[in-house]
Amino acid sequence: MILSEFLDRLIDIDTDLLLAINGWHSALADQFMYTFSGKWIWIPLYAAVLYVIFRNYNWKVALGCVVTIALTITLADQVCSHLIRPIVARLRPCNLDSPITDLVHIVNGYRGGSYGFPSAHASNTFGLAFFVYYIFRQRAMTCFFMIWAVITCYSRAYLGVHYPGDLLVGALLGYLSATICYGLFRLVFYFKRPWRLKYTYLPILVGCATMVGILIYALCVA
Repeated sequence: MILSEFLDRLIDIDTDLLLAINGWHSALADQFMYTFSGKWIWIPLYAAVLYVIFRNYNWKVALGCVVTIALTITLADQVCSHLIRPIVARLRPCNLDSPITDLVHIVNGYRGGSYGFPSAHASNTFGLAFFVYYIFRQRAMTCFFMIWAVITCYSRAYLGVHYPGDLLVGALLGYLSATICYGLFRLVFYFKRPWRLKYTYLPILVGCATMVGILIYALCVA
């Protein structure tokens, strides 16, 4: 009984927080968050990360990094989408069958799939952010990727496709995936970080430029 009441209270808090985030909206924020939440818009950022990897490590280690990043994201995504979601079957807040669907602000008709727990967006972005932290250990780069991952998660709640609890668990799975895969990477490649790393500012510049571009786009279409 106590456990049931505690879970009900957590669900209520999760719902209230979701409606608070989703309830604050404007035409500008709608377009910004919708675009920020996209996958393809961040291809230049991913390319910048790969460039830094190949400029700092020999081709075997660099290739190992690429494979491990792909493994990290795949593991996080598959655990979320194909293992946990079908079991928990928690409807997205914006789903037409959700009890709060009439309270959720929908942006550009976007509702996502049926289930949202946990968030694959959160697991993927935090998986990449933590792996970047592990292989570079650069404060500015780590801060940027963590902020990027947090904003991505916020955008998913803003769009009404995930409860904050979905995002929190997804972020935790991303962290676990990155930690496990990085541990395997170190064992296989005997990884040692160089004393000095070059071009670590590039992903930050590319990422910030992309954000500015998203803001300009949002201002134009809002």
